[in-house]
Amino acid sequence: MESSQKFFDWAFKQRAQHVLDMYNGKMESKEKLFLNFCSHEPAFVSYGPAGPNASVKGVGFLPKDEYLEETLEAYIAHIKTWDPADKTYGKRGMELLLKYMYGEDAWDRVDLTRLGSLEMAKRHSWINYQVNKEAALLFHQPPGISYKLKGKIEIYDETASGKRELYQQFINAQHDVYHTPDMNRWLSYPAYIFRIEEIYDNSASPNGFGRQLAYPVPEAAEVEE
Repeated sequence: MESSQKFFDWAFKQRAQHVLDMYNGKMESKEKLFLNFCSHEPAFVSYGPAGPNASVKGVGFLPKDEYLEETLEAYIAHIKTWDPADKTYGKRGMELLLKYMYGEDAWDRVDLTRLGSLEMAKRHSWINYQVNKEAALLFHQPPGISYKLKGKIEIYDETASGKRELYQQFINAQHDVYHTPDMNRWLSYPAYIFRIEEIYDNSASPNGFGRQLAYPVPEAAEVEE
């Protein structure tokens, strides 16, 4: 069975390079920029009371548990420096992304068994995942790259639990560490944690068309050059 490493080369290492290029001021064509987002925005497939559903959502890998709170606190400290007149906020945010997640020295901190996302609409996906935690994530990058991940969804919602939910805060903070922040919005966006169980190559290639890839995943630091 072929290794799943090629998926992580595409989904993690390519995104890490994209962040580094942005930090270094490398300008990409609009076409390449849009293609880079394909590894960030899969369709979340669900089935439940709302019927069969697919919804495109942004995703990202997470720090390992032992690094989660440290990384979150660094993000929050940065977010609290926000000043609309300060033009360095985004650049400083990218420095943190490279330090804690995407720079090669940080790759051993990254957990490649889980992906995090936010629920902003609370409609069909939300209704289904309340009842049926089984999910599939479908990635597609034109013209021929496609991967399918199967796994389970965990929901983290501070409003429902009444306690601090680190995953919910982290995924919101990971967005706001670069973009215009709004910590008041975080409670409105519960977190999905997708735990990967199976990976399939759905690409239009001789080794694709739904062939399962070997799993578990390599350590992020071992993802091939």
